[in-house]
Amino acid sequence: VRGELIAKETSLVVIECSGVGYACRTTLATLSQIGNLGEEVRLYTYLNVREDAMELFGFHTRDELNCFKMLTTVSGVGPKAGLSILSDISVEKFALIVASGDSKALTKIKGIGPKIAQRIVLELKDKIAKGGFSSTGEGVNFEPILSDSNTGEAISALVVLGYSQSDVAPIIAKLDQNLSSSEMIKQVLKMIGKKFE
Repeated sequence: VRGELIAKETSLVVIECSGVGYACRTTLATLSQIGNLGEEVRLYTYLNVREDAMELFGFHTRDELNCFKMLTTVSGVGPKAGLSILSDISVEKFALIVASGDSKALTKIKGIGPKIAQRIVLELKDKIAKGGFSSTGEGVNFEPILSDSNTGEAISALVVLGYSQSDVAPIIAKLDQNLSSSEMIKQVLKMIGKKFE
C-alpha cells in the first residue's frame, strides 16, 4: 500500500490511496520507521480474512512481513501474537532466538507463554536453520540477515574460536544489537569467562 499517511496510533496507521483510507495494524518497529503525517509512505501488507472480519497488517520491510507470515503458521500464534513478538524484538533477533532454541527469551514478550514459545521454536527452528521459509513462495531468508550483520560476524568469529553456535547465540541475543562485532565478541567472552570462575 502506497499513499499519504493520514493517521498514526499505537499499533495502527491509516494510509490514504486515491481517496480511500486503509487501516493497517502494525508493529512498533514499523511505526518508528514509517515517517510523519502527511508524507507519502509505503507498507508491505498482509490481508487476514476471518469469518467475522478482514484485517490488513502493514510492515516497513519485506523481511518483517515474511517473518509475520511465518509466525502465524505456528499453531496457536495468531496475528496479534505475531505483532506482539515483532513489536518487542527485531526480525534478526527473532531468527537468532529461534535458531539457538532459546524459547525462554520469547516468554518475556507479553502474551507469549512457555507452551507457545516452545512451539514457535520447535516448528520454526529447522526452517530458519535452512535459511528461509516459504508458505506463499516468498520466504524469509535469514542467512543474509545473520551473515551481513555485526551479530553474524560475531557468531562466525566465536565459532572459529571453538565455541558452538548454540552456546553463543543466546548470549549475543541478549546484547545490544548496535554494538560492533568486536565489542560483541568481547562481551560474550567475558560472560563465558564468568561461568567458569
